[in-house]
Amino acid sequence: MNETKRALPDLASSELRPVKLAHVVLRVAELARSRAWYLAVLQARVAFENEMLCFLSYDDEHHRIGLIARPDLGREADANTGLEHIAFTYGSLAALLANHRRLAALGIVPYWCINHGPTISMYYRDPDGHRLELQHDVFETAAEVDAFFAGGAYAENFMGVVFDPADLAARFEAGEPLASLTARPGLPVGKGPWDMFVP
Repeated sequence: MNETKRALPDLASSELRPVKLAHVVLRVAELARSRAWYLAVLQARVAFENEMLCFLSYDDEHHRIGLIARPDLGREADANTGLEHIAFTYGSLAALLANHRRLAALGIVPYWCINHGPTISMYYRDPDGHRLELQHDVFETAAEVDAFFAGGAYAENFMGVVFDPADLAARFEAGEPLASLTARPGLPVGKGPWDMFVP
């Protein structure tokens, strides 16, 4: 057998970064309940499942969300360390708002909607209490986000400003310019960043 030798990258000169975030796996109490929730929220498909686990995907990745059934689990207290949230980006503000309307019709509503500045974000809790952020990127490039951070607005208000998704959708449908819809307003008078937080 003729084998060609090959070398591993030079650790001193190579950037050895991941090429993507592949998937997230969650421990859940009721597999069927969580499966149905994620299928609805992400409009995903089942890639593989058995009585103990379910792999879901919504794109060309073999699975993006893994669910593992552990009926003996209780919810973690918020005060404990652990996963804070998982974020999914939608390709446009229109898609994010339409998805909100679709989910609301299914009885799935966000507990927190906030314009962070770089993103317009809606936060949901799955049946086990895991938090999902569904977001739209306001800026098209990383350089624009860097400029936003460098401009001081984020240092002044690191949290963002809450918004009403139904109102934002109505303004969108009325034809208000996207720049106006996505611009982060100032904090309400007498309020600070933590007043915008919903745990």
